[in-house]
Amino acid sequence: MQPIIITGGPGAGKTALLEAIARKGYLVFPEVSRQLIREQQQRAQGILPWTDLPAFAALCLSAMSEHRRLAAEGTMPAFVDRAIGDICAYLAIGGAPIPVDYHQAARGYHPTVFCCAPKREIYVQDEERPHSFAEAEQIHRQLVETYQALGYQVLEVPWGRVDERAGWVLARIRLV
Repeated sequence: MQPIIITGGPGAGKTALLEAIARKGYLVFPEVSRQLIREQQQRAQGILPWTDLPAFAALCLSAMSEHRRLAAEGTMPAFVDRAIGDICAYLAIGGAPIPVDYHQAARGYHPTVFCCAPKREIYVQDEERPHSFAEAEQIHRQLVETYQALGYQVLEVPWGRVDERAGWVLARIRLV
């Protein structure tokens, strides 16, 4: 099955939304970039998005491609916290060229992408999320634009209680 993308700027409640979807019994793949940042920060010459964005993007591409492959092999719907289109958006924001094969690799997901907008009230900066809230909003706008340019239908997930948000997403793909 084609994995379903949950994306959005930092501080948008994506992780909580995906946790709620997982509690309903669906397969969920966690955000690759935050895990890679944690791993790379432990290395003396770690590859980080703020020091070498293209190299970090390549790490993300490999891990996200594997998530997509595993999700596609399954018999039940699977959700991914960010996807290859996110890599394209972050490269665009960073002013880095987007390799042609990244556009091709961004295909193969469910045709509807669910996008969560950042919310100032829950936004927290940390070592893995150094962006200001204004930057988080810019990232969100770029994600929407990028996924639309890749041919996906982008639906904005409305704010509300996390269980309501999960129900809203599942209803849109007719899983409830």
